[in-house]
This record gives sequence, structure tokens and C-alpha cells, in this order.
Amino acid sequence: MIEAVAEGHSTLMEIASVIGCSRSTTHRLASTLVQAGYLRSTSSANGQSFILGSRLVEMGFLARDHLPVVTLARDHLTALGAKTCDTVHLGIREGVEVLYLDKIPGQRGLEMRSRIGKRMPLASTGLGKALMLDLPESEWRTLYNVALSHPATPHARLPDWSDYRAGLRQSGLMSCAFDLEENEPGIRCVAAPIRDAGGKVVAAVSLASATIYMSEIRGPPLFDQHQDYVIALSCSGHCPLSPQTGMMLRQVKAVQ
Repeated sequence: MIEAVAEGHSTLMEIASVIGCSRSTTHRLASTLVQAGYLRSTSSANGQSFILGSRLVEMGFLARDHLPVVTLARDHLTALGAKTCDTVHLGIREGVEVLYLDKIPGQRGLEMRSRIGKRMPLASTGLGKALMLDLPESEWRTLYNVALSHPATPHARLPDWSDYRAGLRQSGLMSCAFDLEENEPGIRCVAAPIRDAGGKVVAAVSLASATIYMSEIRGPPLFDQHQDYVIALSCSGHCPLSPQTGMMLRQVKAVQ
């Protein structure tokens, strides 16, 4: 029911149709969720309707804070944002999408559409591409096709498949990925994977800014012009993601 409301179904009739329950059963379930704070009931000319409740906001942040990578990376992401003045993102893969877990807003007066909790197709974002680097190329193609028709990116400007694949291959060699206005016009991004002690990609971090602040990216020569960040997060067995040696935020280079 919560998912149905999140998708925009607000009346009892609409919700009942989506979840496959009778109107009376749907009303009882909705009333219980309203009492618990997961839904809010509103009245309009069309009768009673429902929207998401504030309890979900609280639970969402609690769920995020229970992820070790968020706690471990927060101070480093904050420092990175302060140093570069650019927007910093942290994300993980969930199916064909990247889920934004944290965001440090930039200091250039630029507001991006990204937000904590937002989901975007992996293949159209720098953050998502960094999460794709170790995947087989057959899966790249599947994720690429998803991005072309994903409702969250109706205006995505991906290159043709052969150029996209070549770019991702190059990104794999450099262990970083780029978004050159493919996801959002006027915004460029450089991202890198976060790996656990076994070398598996478990998350990614990115720096994003307007094109006027981020010069054209042409591969390795760019990195010689900007400052390096290599941040090791040692846990000594306290982090489920890396019980042996901790995690590393791979090299991220900022364009100032």
C-alpha cells in the first residue's frame, strides 16, 4: 500500500485496485498506517485521499544511517566537498539503479536535482558508471538499454552503444567514470568506486559541478592537473563490509 501511494495512487479506489484488496479492507489498512504515521489522510472535493507520512522520512534516514558505508564515509565526503567546493555524492547499486545515500551540497550556488534517497539509472550517471566498472559487458548493454527508456531520465543524452562501451572500457582502466552532461544538461561528474577488502565494488563516490567549473574531461592527462584524494577507512573488524583491512575511497580528482 505504501508503494502504491508513493507511485501517486491516492484515493481508496485507486489503492484498492493496485493492491488487489476490497475497498473496506483497503480502508482498514490505510487507517492503521495513518495512525502509525506512515500515511497521512487528507480531504478534498474528491473525498478522502492519502499521501506518504512523516514517519517514513524518519525511517528512511534511520535505514540510511544503519549502512556502514554512510557512517564511515561522511567525514571524508564533507572534507572533500569543502576542499573542492563541488557537490559530493555517495551511492550504492540497487538493481538497475543507483541509490543516492548521501549528498554534500556544493558551494558554488548551484542546485542539482540529485537528493538523498533518489534513484537514477546506473548507466546514465557518473556514480552509476563507477558501480558498473567490474560488471561483464553484456550487463553493461542491458543497463545501457534501461537508461535509454528509464522514466527518471527522459532527456538522457547517452552516446551510441559503441562509443559508450569504449568510454566505459577506458574508465575501467583508470578506475573512475565520467558523466559529461549525459544525465543532466550543464552538469559534469567524475566518480570512483569504493571497494571492500576483497576488491569488490560496494559503493561509489562522485564530484559534480557545472561545466564552467569542470573542464572537458579527456582521460588521464586531466588527472595531472588536479588534486588527488586517496582516503583509507580502516575498521579493524567493526565494519561488515571490510572486516580485514577496511575500505578505500578510490582515487578521486577534483576539478576546481
